[in-house]
Formats: sequence, structure tokens, C-alpha cells
Amino acid sequence: MTDMGLGLEGVVTRGVSERELLARVRDGDEHAFDTIFREHYASLVRCADAMLHRRDVAEEIVQDVLLALWQRRDSLVVEDSLRAYLFRATRNRSLNHIRHLAIERRAEPELSATEPGGAPGAENVLGDEMETALRRAIGALPPRCREVFELSRVHGLKYAEIAHALGISVKTVEAQMGKALRTLRERLAAWLPDESG
Repeated sequence: MTDMGLGLEGVVTRGVSERELLARVRDGDEHAFDTIFREHYASLVRCADAMLHRRDVAEEIVQDVLLALWQRRDSLVVEDSLRAYLFRATRNRSLNHIRHLAIERRAEPELSATEPGGAPGAENVLGDEMETALRRAIGALPPRCREVFELSRVHGLKYAEIAHALGISVKTVEAQMGKALRTLRERLAAWLPDESG
């Protein structure tokens, strides 16, 4: 089976340049859109699946990205290559999906505490305070630092997967994780065991 994804240097399909295809899409040419869809779909799904580890969700996200391309064709601004634009849009939607899952996961204990029979005791109150402190500490991290931390600790991605997903080196991922952990240790010192005793 041949790989339909082509290199980042640009796409030329049957003698039609990427720029020409985009111009046709802006004019409402469904055949040009279909060509773009077939050209990029498989490689975009692989990109999303590498981040999400869910093929069905990856396919849904890529379909949304390509549908948005068609729906917003009149106002579409593609500064670099179309391929880079589509990969960035796919990556951003995948990251948003991961963040959404993380928020849902964090909300689960709070929802179960409000169910009948889940009356909060002293332990629950203390846990809630610590959870709030942790959430605030993570929220205060610099954006890239927080992104790396959440992909690693919340979604369970390996450093190499994070590097691939964000387009950065593994060394940068390691540095950002180190920074995140140091900052969180400082901010959560009151909640951590006293190592001096």
C-alpha cells in the first residue's frame, strides 16, 4: 500500500500546484477539495492517532479539520504550505481533545462526591484543597511547560511522542518537564512530606 502523504516541501497533484488547488477551493470547486482531502487524509490521521492512540477519534478530528477548511474557504489564510497548515490544525484539535479529556478526568472525583452517600468528610475536604492547589500550580506554569507536563502526566505520552506532537526536540521536552516539576515542587511545598524529618 503506497503512502499518500508527501513531503513538507509542498504538494503537486497531477500537475496542479497546491496554490492552484487552494484557489479553486476558494472558488467553491468541490473536485479540488476532494483532491486535497484524498492527498492529506491518511497522513493527518496518522499524526492525530500518534497523539491520541484512538484511531476513531483521530479520523473524526481530521474530518473536522478538512470540513472546516471547506466551510471557511472564503476567509482562509494559508501563510506557509497547505500541508503545514493542515498538520498544525490537526495537532491543535488533538491537543484540545486531550485537554478536554484531562478536564473531564479531573472533574470525575468532584462529581462522585456530590452523589448520594458521598458526603464529604475531613479527608475529602483536605483532598479538595490539595487538588485545587495542584490545579492552580499547573495553571500558573508557562504555556509550553504546562502543555508538555499535561501531555506527559495527564495523557501518558512518552517524551518522544510529545516531541513529535509539538514539533520540538526530546531534549526540549526533558527541559520543560524538569522546569515544570521544579516549579510544582516549590508551589506545593506545603502539601509535600517534610524531607528534613
